Amino acid sequence: MRLPHALADHLHAALRLLLPLRCLVCDDPGHDGLDLCAACLADMPWSGRACLRCALPLPDSALPVCGTCREEPPPQAATHASLLYLPPVDQLLVRYKFHQDLAAGRLLAQLMQRRPPWWACPQLVAVPLHPRRLRQRGYDQAGQLCRLLRQPVWRGLYRRRHTAPQSERSAEQRRENLFDAFDVRGAVPSRLTVVDDVMTTGSTVLEVAETLRLVGAQEVRVWVCARVP
Repeated sequence: MRLPHALADHLHAALRLLLPLRCLVCDDPGHDGLDLCAACLADMPWSGRACLRCALPLPDSALPVCGTCREEPPPQAATHASLLYLPPVDQLLVRYKFHQDLAAGRLLAQLMQRRPPWWACPQLVAVPLHPRRLRQRGYDQAGQLCRLLRQPVWRGLYRRRHTAPQSERSAEQRRENLFDAFDVRGAVPSRLTVVDDVMTTGSTVLEVAETLRLVGAQEVRVWVCARVP
């Protein structure tokens, strides 16, 4: 039986008082309120200079928007990645996404809070799973990240079509796979920040942002835990 979110949070806080923090990467003692030691925290692959529209890492000498986004601007006004999809973040995300390691998800959300977007996030919306995928996985990883970020969340977005996994598809195949996959229920807020765990080619968040813009959102921005370089 699943516990309500509020009760689960209270139980987690109580356990924090009783159990010592342990690094989820090397098992050394945790540091600064995290399940991460000081050395592993110092080695985190934080995102640096990146394209303002798609968060692709850029050299220091580059313009603030990459060539692809200048030629064909995406529907989202901005994208922020807190981290890069490099060790040990990649392993933590795999543990969280595919092995039900909720402690890893909690740590990743804490790291996202340490490197938030430069813009204000009035309302978050998670990239949703289809109900069939949700039953298979047991939880919604992007939705869980949204909850752990402790900001207002809009829940009107849903996935209308069950799509094949994206991992082994090209960028063009990913876009085709996700075409018309999302829809909304109810009135759409004028400003939203889309939250997802990993951004690879950007196909998923692009389709979500496009859907939200088409149904009335005036400004859509994206905040991901990690960006694939």
